[in-house]
Parts: sequence; C-alpha cells; structure tokens
Amino acid sequence: MKNSIGLVLAVVAAAVLIGLYSALFTVYQTQQALVLRFGEPVRVIEEPGLHVKIPLVDSVIFVDKRILDLENPSQEVIAADQKRLVVDAFARYRIVNPLRFYQSVGTVEGANSRLATVLNSSLRRVLGESSFTDVVRDQREHLMARIRDQVNREAGGFGISVLDVRIRRADLPEANSQAVFQRMQTERQREASEIRAQGAEAAQTIRARSDRDSTIIVAEANATADKLRGEGEALRNEIFAQAYGQDKGFFDFYRSMQAYEASLKSGDTRMLLSPDSEFFRFFNNPAASGPMSGGTPATPAPAAPAPAN
Repeated sequence: MKNSIGLVLAVVAAAVLIGLYSALFTVYQTQQALVLRFGEPVRVIEEPGLHVKIPLVDSVIFVDKRILDLENPSQEVIAADQKRLVVDAFARYRIVNPLRFYQSVGTVEGANSRLATVLNSSLRRVLGESSFTDVVRDQREHLMARIRDQVNREAGGFGISVLDVRIRRADLPEANSQAVFQRMQTERQREASEIRAQGAEAAQTIRARSDRDSTIIVAEANATADKLRGEGEALRNEIFAQAYGQDKGFFDFYRSMQAYEASLKSGDTRMLLSPDSEFFRFFNNPAASGPMSGGTPATPAPAAPAPAN
C-alpha cells in the first residue's frame, strides 16, 4: 500500500514539474514574444525575463527584436532622362508590432519577400522621376530619404519600421559602360594626338629657329675670324716689310734659320743635297749677309727642297 502511495506521489510530482516547465518560458533581450491560445493571439510580451503560459493550451512565437537587413538584388531602372541604371540597394528595418507582423507576414522570410517588392516599386518610382546626375551625384541622399519614407509608409501595415534605405551602387549597364569607356578612350586618344601634333609643330619651330640662329652666329663668327685673320696677316706683312727695310741681310739670315728649323726637324724625313748647295750657304759662310758686315746684302737661302721619303 505504501509503495502504491509513493508511486502516485512520484507521478503527481513529475506531472507538476512537467506542468511548471511547460508553463514557464524565457524571453531574451533580443526577442519579443507573442502568446497564442488555440492559434489566436492573446498577449504580446516585449520585456525580457521569465514569463508564464497555460500548458498545452498556449503556444509562444518569438519575434526578433534586433535590426534586420534586407538585401535587394540588383535591378535595372530607367531614369527621367531615359538613361538605364543598374541599382543595388539594401534596407534596414525593425519589427515594432509583433501581432501585426504575425498576422500580415508571419515570418522574417515572408517579411523580406514583401519588403523587397515594396522597395523595388519605390526605387523605380522615385528614381524614374530623377535624372542620372541626380541619382549618381547631386541628389543621392535626398532620393534615399524619399525611398525610405515611401517604403516605411507601406511597411507599417506589416508591423515593421524601416530605419534606413541605402543605394549601394548606381551605375550604367555593362554594355553602356563599355560604350562610354570606348567613347572616352577615343576622345582621350584624339586629345593626345592633337597635343602631340602641337608639340611636334612647336618643336619644329624651335628647331628651325635654333638652326637659323646657329647659322647666323657661325657665319658672323667666321666673318669676324676672317676679318681678324686678314688684319693679323696684314700686320704681319707690315712688320716683315718694316724689318726687311731696316736690315735686309739680317732678315734674309732670319728667314734662312726658319727654313733650316723647319726642314731639319727630327723624324723619318730624309733629304739629299749637295754640301755646296745654295740652301747651306749660311753654314759655309755665316757672315754671308752684306748689311750685317756693311757689304751688299746677300741673297737669302732658298726654301728647303721637297723631302725624299
């Protein structure tokens, strides 16, 4: 009998523990909960902590309380100036009404699907009213704010608050980008060709001017050199004439010594001359000059004969 009572108490205790365990649930800081009774929502729990439900009657659905991301695939949009754009955008949102969220979309995946449709529609509507320049550069922040406001108005029916919408990239389609690149490359090549032609023309002008200036300078230098050379030779001839007029014998002797020096330099040159040749008369008679001894001037030694190799 005692064993039967103990068994019954154990079963009752186990049932109580199971009931308590089934009646308690925990809501974390990153969650909010929706309590359903026979499939109908009866309570929304937004505060974290330990909460109670009726076992076997109530069920709990947890909804994420954090900021969620919606990655929208790239899509092609036509701007107001009829230019095609490939737009890559994303959104960040938070579930603010778990009951409406559960009743309208049910899950985060369902919310992402519905929000993507709304975001695409808003992107096409807003960007279709703007020019390519506004989307890419001038009004980008303003356009993103407009898209966020439109998406947020429609997302309110899903119990969702859209916090931000960003256009990650807005660019021309690949085919258009290649055509623009080719056009830019052609224009740059044309500009480079024009600059090279202008540079070649300027170089040719500078080169011709330099050649002309150098020719003039060389001609003037040659003329000055010829003039100086002529003046020098005239002065030399004048000095020679004056020396010859003052002492003709000494002048003949001096010129003969210069001829000896020029012809008797060391080297492989050989001369065949007779010892009593007129060329060596100052060797035979150093006083052959008349004016140096008061006599008739002697004839200077003739120029040295051509050397025999």
